[in-house]
Order: sequence, then structure tokens, then C-alpha cells
Amino acid sequence: MSEANVALPAMRVSYEAGALHEKSLADTWHEQLQGWLDEAVEADLVEPNAMVLATADAEGMPSSRTVLCKGIDERGVVFYTNYTSNKSHDLQQTRVAAATFPWLGLQRQVNLRGTVEKVSAEETAAYWRVRPRGSQLGAWASPQSRVVNGREALESSLNGIERRFSDAEQVPVPPHWGGWRIRPDFVEFWQGRPDRLHDRLRFRRDDETWHIERLAP
Repeated sequence: MSEANVALPAMRVSYEAGALHEKSLADTWHEQLQGWLDEAVEADLVEPNAMVLATADAEGMPSSRTVLCKGIDERGVVFYTNYTSNKSHDLQQTRVAAATFPWLGLQRQVNLRGTVEKVSAEETAAYWRVRPRGSQLGAWASPQSRVVNGREALESSLNGIERRFSDAEQVPVPPHWGGWRIRPDFVEFWQGRPDRLHDRLRFRRDDETWHIERLAP
């Protein structure tokens, strides 16, 4: 057994960076989430808009991966991906997802879950226009989640796409690519506290009304 494995039971951090009180919450979950995201940016955290996305297939087999949040408003949280990817197949089958923003540097996390919907073609196009050209070409070149015959196959595909759009001033949006929006029913804001008595405040939707609840840590 390695020294690192022996040390695992003793690894712990005393969370003393702050507290979360009901009176300090924003009026809405999305304003609170945007505020915490702004603070994560100001703290210079790595990839502050990264969130761990959890899905499940029709048989209930779960999967998780990290994606980048590209939109927050009263409708939900948005990310973009290939519509033929494994995550999109899961979402098309079950129409539900969960996500976690792990802001460990601030001893915070936000957990949300709800139903999903595709964003409009207009919203997808607006985001597509601000993506780097290399990322646009990569979206065309990569058959996301499929088995490929080595790195060379991907690079060959990219080279072909570069030639295809070499004279195009604007690379078009692939028909198999776009955004998903998670429309949350629950959004939990978690702030680490000493002795594992963490603060957990949750926005819970009941029809069109949101309620704020404190959860035991």
C-alpha cells in the first residue's frame, strides 16, 4: 500500500472561508448563482464556469463529465455539445439532468437538477459566432463519443474540414451541434463550515413558486 493511500483517511480540510445565511441570498436562484460565479471569476479560480454534468440512459446507468456553462438566466443553465454524443443520447431519452459547480477554492458548490430542453437555433447560432474558429472546426471534425482508429484519424478528419471551409469567412453551425438548457426544479447552494456543519440553502420550485429551505449537512 502506497503512502498516499495510507494518508487518505486523514485527508481533510477545515472549511472556514465563510458562511451562508438566508438573509444574504439573492431574490432568485439564478441571481444567486450568477453572483457566486462572479466571485469565482474574481477569485481567479481555474475554469470557474465548469460544471459536472450527470445524466442517465434509459436503463438508469449514470454517467458524469465536466462541461462548460455558457448561459444563466431565469430559464435555466445552458451548455453546448454534439447532439450525437453519449450525453445528448441520455438527455434525449430521459429529458432530465443534474449539474454541480465545484468551487473548491471558495469552499463552495452549487448543485441543481431538473428537466432539459434544446436551446433555440437562434441562441445556438449566437453562441457559435463567438467560438474560436479552431473550436468550430473541431465540432465538425469530431464524431463525439464514437470509437476512432487512433489520434491520426481525428487529425485527418480535422485536416479535411479545414480544407472544406478554407474559403469560408464564417464556419456554419453543424446540424448535429447545439445547446441544452437545464431547467432546474432544485438549486442548492453549499458553503463549507467548520466541523462539517455546512450551510445548505436550497431553492425548490413548486409549480411556478420558489421556496427557500435549509438542509441539514
